[in-house]
Amino acid sequence: MRRSLVLWAVIGALSTGACAEPRVSLATGPREYTAQDYNAVLKRWTRTGQLLALAELDDLLTVHSTFESWDFRWAYVVRYAQDYRLSVEQRREILDRTLAETRETHRFYVALYGSSNRRQTDLGSPTSAWIVRLIDDQGGETAPTMIDPIRKPGSLERTYFPYSSVWRQLYRISFPRVGADGKPTIPDGARWFGLRFAGAEGNRELRWDVEK
Repeated sequence: MRRSLVLWAVIGALSTGACAEPRVSLATGPREYTAQDYNAVLKRWTRTGQLLALAELDDLLTVHSTFESWDFRWAYVVRYAQDYRLSVEQRREILDRTLAETRETHRFYVALYGSSNRRQTDLGSPTSAWIVRLIDDQGGETAPTMIDPIRKPGSLERTYFPYSSVWRQLYRISFPRVGADGKPTIPDGARWFGLRFAGAEGNRELRWDVEK
């Protein structure tokens, strides 16, 4: 067991340093995106992690997650409005509503797969093998306020989050923007923030490095 844990840690370190992820900006304000920009914005705000047990050749956990930030939501609405041929007023209403949500919560779209049975990888179940936390470089750790499962991915999920699949469990996971102590759950001076998936079999972090 100890040997496997060491191997997991090595794999995690190698995959983290294998390629540099793009830095992100949490700044708000207008964007000048077109629908064609969506895929690039999606890539910028999406992270992938995998936890392996080499001794057993077992894929314990594979996670894809997109942080639905102010920037991401702006690009999403522009793409959505074009796809559905919405009017300028309809687009404005959707944009205002979704941007307002970012002032209250931090939301992540998450797709995961694990070698355990489906019930054990159900993040919303008390018997789940994994718990998820919002973390940052200053030691903050925040539990989600809502884990909303997406039972059957439809055309929206498959189109706008292409890593969605019936073989993965899908969620929208929300965290409070301000903690019980009155402090931001992603501090203003954070160098990075991320999600930590942890359990008895190991843990894996997805990180978004913040532009300075």
